[in-house]
Amino acid sequence: MSEAKEEERDKEKTTIGITGMHCAACVATVEKSLKKVEGVSSVVVNLASEKAYVDFDSSKTDTDKLKNAIKKSGYGIDEGDSKAEGKDTGQQDIALKIGGMTCAACAQNVERALKKTKGIKKVNVNLATEKASISFDSDIISLDEIFVVVENTGYQVLGTEEVDREEEKTRDARKRMLLAWAFTIPIALWMLPEMILGKPLPNRFVFDIGMVVLAAPVLFWLGYPTLRSAVKSAFHKSANMDVLITLGTSASFLTGIAKLLGTPIASYAGISAMIMSFHLTGRHIEAKARGKASQAIRKLLELGAKTARIIEDGDEKEIPIRQLQVGQVMIVRPGEKIPTDGEILEGESSVDESMATGESMPVTKHPGDEVIGATINQLGLLKVKATKIGKDTFLSQVIKMVEECQGSKVPIQEFADRVTAYFVPAILAIAVLTFLLWVLVPSQMGAVARWSQDILPWVNLDHGVITLAVFATVAVLVIACPCALGLATPTALMVGSGVGAENGILIREGSAIQILKDVHTIVFDKTGTITRGEPEVTDIIFRDGKSEDEVLKLTAAVETGSEHPLGQAIVKKAEDKGIEIPSVADFQAVSGKGVTGSVNEKKILIGNQKFLEEIKNTQWAEEYLIKLEDEAKTVVLVAEGDQLIGIIGIADTLKDDSVTAIKELEEMGIETAMITGDNKRTAEAIAQRVGISRILSEVLPDGKVEAIRELQSKVGYVAMVGDGINDAPALTQADVGIAIGTGTDIAIEASDVTLVSGNLSAVVSSVKLSRATFKKIRQNLYWAFGYNVLAIPVAVLGLLHPVIAEIAMASSSVSVVTNANRLRKVNIKSEGL
Repeated sequence: MSEAKEEERDKEKTTIGITGMHCAACVATVEKSLKKVEGVSSVVVNLASEKAYVDFDSSKTDTDKLKNAIKKSGYGIDEGDSKAEGKDTGQQDIALKIGGMTCAACAQNVERALKKTKGIKKVNVNLATEKASISFDSDIISLDEIFVVVENTGYQVLGTEEVDREEEKTRDARKRMLLAWAFTIPIALWMLPEMILGKPLPNRFVFDIGMVVLAAPVLFWLGYPTLRSAVKSAFHKSANMDVLITLGTSASFLTGIAKLLGTPIASYAGISAMIMSFHLTGRHIEAKARGKASQAIRKLLELGAKTARIIEDGDEKEIPIRQLQVGQVMIVRPGEKIPTDGEILEGESSVDESMATGESMPVTKHPGDEVIGATINQLGLLKVKATKIGKDTFLSQVIKMVEECQGSKVPIQEFADRVTAYFVPAILAIAVLTFLLWVLVPSQMGAVARWSQDILPWVNLDHGVITLAVFATVAVLVIACPCALGLATPTALMVGSGVGAENGILIREGSAIQILKDVHTIVFDKTGTITRGEPEVTDIIFRDGKSEDEVLKLTAAVETGSEHPLGQAIVKKAEDKGIEIPSVADFQAVSGKGVTGSVNEKKILIGNQKFLEEIKNTQWAEEYLIKLEDEAKTVVLVAEGDQLIGIIGIADTLKDDSVTAIKELEEMGIETAMITGDNKRTAEAIAQRVGISRILSEVLPDGKVEAIRELQSKVGYVAMVGDGINDAPALTQADVGIAIGTGTDIAIEASDVTLVSGNLSAVVSSVKLSRATFKKIRQNLYWAFGYNVLAIPVAVLGLLHPVIAEIAMASSSVSVVTNANRLRKVNIKSEGL
C-alpha cells in the first residue's frame, strides 16, 4: 500500500462534547491544547454547541489522548455528546419507561441490576415517574441487552426516551438562578432604604454580618461552578470570563469581611451576591437561547420513525427501528412515516417530502421510485424495501452535514479569535491599572465622576480611596464580556445551518456562508441543472438512400452501451417506435465528444461536429444544423464509415423555475453563467430563453475546471451549480460548490452546499440565507466589540455600579444569542418556490 493511501486510511474525525466552557477564552484554551497533540491536523471548538471537532491521524493519537488534553486544560468531557465520524458509538444517555414497579424496593432492584452490568456508567431509577435514566457505553453494551437486564429482574420496558441534554442544562441553570435570588432579594430589600432614601441603618454591624451571611451561599454554593472554572483556568494559566467574575465577586465579598474586622472600607458583600445572581440569570437565559439555537439537529433527530411494520413469514410485525435490516419489506399505511430510505415495491401514493426539500407540495410515487425515511405517506398503502438504515440514511447524512457546518469556522471568526487570545489578560491588566490609578491619583481619576455624581446616585466620592478603587476595579472585571465574542459567530452559524436544513439547503462548510454572499458569478451546468436532464428526440433527418428508422436503429444500437442522457433518449425513441435494436461490437466512448461501435460489421460514429470533423459529404446537412441549433436543440451527427447519414435533434425541457430563479439572481446583482458542451449557437439559444448573461460553450468535461479557474481570474468569487459526476472537479475548483441533491453522491460529496430539492429556486434561497446569516454574524461581532470598547472606559472612570455592569455583561451575551435566533423569522424563499 502506498504511503499516501496509508495516511488517508489513518485519517479520522471525531466530535467531543465539552463541559465548563463559558466564553471565547475557554474556546481558545481548548483549541490550543488539542492542537499540541501529535497527529492532530485540524481543530474547531464551537462554544454554542459546546463541542470540539477534531481531524487526526489515528496512527499517532486516539480519542482518549484528545480527551485527556481537554481535561488537562481544565475542562470536562460530555461523553453523551462525543462520537467518532460514521460510528454510532460512545457513551449514550437514555430514559427507559419501566412497568411493574410498585414500591421503593422495586426501584432498588432495577437500579442494582443495572449498576452491576458491564458498560453501564450511571443509573437513576425514579419510582414516581417510573423511569430509569441510564448512561451507558454502546461499545460495550447495546440497548437491547439493557432491556434484557431489566426484564430479567421481573419488570417490563414500556418504551424509551432520548435524554434532552440541553433541557437538563437549562433546568440546572434555572434552579441555580432561583436559589441565588432567594438569598439576593432579601439583600436588595435590606439595602433599599439606604440606597434610595439615604437613611442610615439603625444597626450597621448586624447589617454587615447579614450581607456576608446571605452572600456566602450565593458565591460559594450556587456560584461554585463559576469559581471552580476560574480556579482551573488560572491553574492552567489560561484566564477566562469566570476568572473575571470570580475576581470581581471575591473582591466585593472580601470588603464585607474586611469591614467586620474593622477596616475602614465600605462593604460590598451584598453587591457580590447581586453580581453572581445576575451572572447566573444571564447563564439561564443564555442556556435557553442556546437551546433554541441548537434545536435544528434535535428537530431532525425527532423526525425519524421509532418503529417499522415489516412483513415476516407472510405476517405483519412491528419492530423497533434499530432492529430493521436492509432488504426487509415495510408496510406503510396512509398518514404514517416511512421508517427508512427505501424503494417502492407495490402501491402508489403522494408523499410529503417537505422535511427533506422544504417544499410543501407532495410528490407522486410509483413502484420502483425511491422514498426517503421520515417522509410521510399521504394516500395509498405502500410496500417499501429498506435500502439504507442507521448512519447511511438520508436523514443521518443531513444531520452529519449540519454538524459539519457547525463544526467549521467562518473566515471572519479568525479575527475574533485573535482578539480573544489577548482579551482576558488585557482586562486583568486594565483592572490592576484601574486600582493603582484610583489609589495613587484619586483626584484626577475622580474628575469625571465628580461631575456626574449629581446625575448617577451610586457615584459617591465621599468614600475612602480604597473603597473607590475597589468599586471601579470590580466594575471593570464584571463589565468585560468575552462570552459575547465567543458566541457571536457560532450561534448565527448554528441557527443559519438549521434554517437551511429546514428548507432543503444543506451547508457543509461555514466558509461558504461568508463567500456565497460575495459571489460575482454563479455558473450553472446545463443538463440536469437548468434543464430537467430528461432529453427527448424531436427531429430525425436522413440523407438520400437512408430512412428515418434505419438511422434511428443504427444510432440506438451503438447508444445502448452509453449511459449519457442523450444516448438513452435515442434508445428510448427506438423502443417507443417498436424498432428491433441490433447488438453492437467494439463500443467505445470518448468523453464529451461521442461514441463509436460496429453494427452488422459497419463502423458507426455518433457525436458532435468536432468529433466528426473528418466526415465527408456534409454539405447537405448544414442548413438543418443551423435550424436545429437556433431552436436550442442539441445536434447529434450519425456517420456510417466516413459518410454522414443522419442528424438527430434532441431537446431537453427547462425546469419550471429556471427562468424565475435566473431573473431573481440577476436582480440581486449576481451575474449568471451557463457551462455546456453544446456549440455556441445552441448555447446562446438556451441562454436567451432562460435569461443567462454569460455563456461558456463547447466546454468538455475535463475542461470545466480550467473554465472556472479562468472565470475566477476575471471576475473574482465564482459559485458553481452542478449535478453530475463530471461536475465534481469543477464544484471543488469553484469558491462555492453547489450540488443539486437529486444528482450523484460524488457531486454532493464535492460540494460546499447541497440543494435537496433540485430546483434552481433553492440557489436563490441559499444566497438569501447566506446574506441573512452573515448579516447576523456582522451585527453580533459589531455589538460584542462595540459593547466592550465603550463600556470598559466608563467602568475605569468609576461611573458604573458593579451590579449594573454585571447586568450589562449578562445582557450582552443574551442579546447576541437572541439576535442569532431572529434568523428563524427571515424569509429566504425564492419567488419561484
